[in-house]
Amino acid sequence: MNKLSQQITTLLAGTIIAIMAHLADAANPAGVGPEAARAAMTNFTVADGLQLSLFASEPMVRNPTDMDMDAQGRVWITEGVNYRSSFQKWGVLQREGDRILILEDMNGDGTADKETVFYQDPSINAALGICVLGNKVIISSSPHVFVLTDTDGDGKADKRELLFTGIGGKDHDHGVHAFVFGPDGKLYFNMGNAGKQLFYPIERNVALHGEIGKVAMKPVIDLEGNEVIDHGKPYRMGMVFRCNLDGSEVETLAWNFRNNYEVAVDSFGTLWQSDNDDDGNRGVRINFVMEHGNFGYADEMTGAGWHEGWDKAKAKGAAEDTKVFYEWHQYDPGVVPNLLHTGGGSPTGILLYEGRLLPRVFWNQMIHCDAGPRVIRAYPAQADGAGYKAETLNIVTTPDTWFRPADVCVAPDGSLYMADWNDAGVGGHNMADQNVEKMTGRIYRVAPPGSKASVPTLNLKTAAGCVEALQSPNQATRYLAWTKLQSMQSSAEKPLQKLWQDKDPCMRARALHLLARIPGRERKYIHTAIKDADPDIRITGLRIARELKLDVIPAVKALAHDDSAQVRRECALALRHNTSPEAPKLWAQLAAQHDGSDRWYLEALGIGADRQWDSFLEAWLAEVGEHSDTPAGRSIIWRSRSKKTPALLARIIKDKSLSAAERDHYFRALDFVSGPEKDAALIELLTVK
Repeated sequence: MNKLSQQITTLLAGTIIAIMAHLADAANPAGVGPEAARAAMTNFTVADGLQLSLFASEPMVRNPTDMDMDAQGRVWITEGVNYRSSFQKWGVLQREGDRILILEDMNGDGTADKETVFYQDPSINAALGICVLGNKVIISSSPHVFVLTDTDGDGKADKRELLFTGIGGKDHDHGVHAFVFGPDGKLYFNMGNAGKQLFYPIERNVALHGEIGKVAMKPVIDLEGNEVIDHGKPYRMGMVFRCNLDGSEVETLAWNFRNNYEVAVDSFGTLWQSDNDDDGNRGVRINFVMEHGNFGYADEMTGAGWHEGWDKAKAKGAAEDTKVFYEWHQYDPGVVPNLLHTGGGSPTGILLYEGRLLPRVFWNQMIHCDAGPRVIRAYPAQADGAGYKAETLNIVTTPDTWFRPADVCVAPDGSLYMADWNDAGVGGHNMADQNVEKMTGRIYRVAPPGSKASVPTLNLKTAAGCVEALQSPNQATRYLAWTKLQSMQSSAEKPLQKLWQDKDPCMRARALHLLARIPGRERKYIHTAIKDADPDIRITGLRIARELKLDVIPAVKALAHDDSAQVRRECALALRHNTSPEAPKLWAQLAAQHDGSDRWYLEALGIGADRQWDSFLEAWLAEVGEHSDTPAGRSIIWRSRSKKTPALLARIIKDKSLSAAERDHYFRALDFVSGPEKDAALIELLTVK
């Protein structure tokens, strides 16, 4: 760094410190309270066909960190008044601890007029996740995940249990995040790179109130037999999980994220999330979460950050606009590609909107908060080979520098509610409004003009009523319907079959998840699904077979030459760790259809071949014969981890027609293999003139 750069850096650092000092104890300069909140709304820009209204504000709610909506249309909020109280100079601002609120509109005027404190305790200070499932509420607050139960229906927690514990990231934005209920009846959740590990408590029941001291615990061993811990064998950094409602049968679905804030799951079981870049890198990303994928925040083999690869590339003349790809190790074999880069930001809550109240462009799409650029966006996505492509579409924006969207949820009527942390900054271990009396926080509703909030009446006593509720855009409502229908088993089959015949693929998928779990009917409905005309339904059928631990080989055989690359992608994933003697040949058939340019497909093949590269690659070589030395074949060799891989890479590297960049590309693949075969290949390359 030259002297001028050092001077500028010093001045900037001093300016930032001065600004933060000035902000200390600062209130929103535009004013505090409902009238100020309404006035601020005049600066908002809302997407065509939508209107913004204020549902709640300070002093009713302060510093909302996360939110959920129940089947009654009530808004549940976790607050962060005591944000960073464990180490920041302002300390504990609310001795009783942070609150979980239930906000209700009792008179139907569109604004909250009733506030219930469901729970308040220092153990949930600035909790980053809330998930309302009937009378149980899952609270994510590192190092713990709590289940709070209202046993008597009075809107107050009466029982506290530990679901998971020992998670890193206490009083940190990169800890454990919110849980969501999936279409398969399971829980999905994630944690950022401060989370590090997951443990089960030996004793789940704990006192209703008070900080929890030392907890007896045992490591979580996931269904693949791996301890869930960030040590590179194989997991690193932030992770995504699936588990049963009681926390059992944990699956580590993806890893190597920085701060994947929440995960969204659609009716087909497809996962979506955002991830925050290293601050200042302008590299926030949106991901389709391919199961068992490595997403490249750290080097897979060494755990190194992005600087090393970028510095080498820059020295060789790499363009600045490629930096984001090095940041996420996108040029390394074994890294799932990103769906979308959205620039700088502080991404927070996300959902998958399957309602029908909003304009059609938002149907079945991600809707996401980013507190950095102060925006609620959709990312309309469409199939692109074995993956997707997407664009950004703003829903709500404002120049108001205190607007900091923290989360977004879908109400039972299909409208959106969004929580605004409302601060001069995005968190990141600081906050401006450190005076509780002046602390702000807002909740907004987004809906078409003239659309008054409503809550459909539920009838959960009959199978038909439950099937109707299963079609709700609201997650908490679907949970109630799903659990009732699951308990009814075959007596719910007829009304579920009616939904299975619906024109909406999302509704059909929801029905399929339940029909295929009726004892004795599993294979019938999976077999029907994999023959369906809709590729998303075929994918759903195959995913259900995997989750139910059925023999997937017959399904993969039926789908191995499917017209849809996305279906074939799922076939490759289904072969992961499958020891059937038929698996290598099936994988070879799938690999032979790789077009040489579809990175999603290539990574699915790589995930599917994990631990079985020798037999799988051998089968592929037999399948393609002399056609292994084609662009598509070279791509598969670059991704492979077989004992034969080093020699095959050496053969490619010796091709004198390769450019220097192409040769570096294949040399890089050698970093991901080891053993005497690699040593021999390197010696061979050293002797090449």
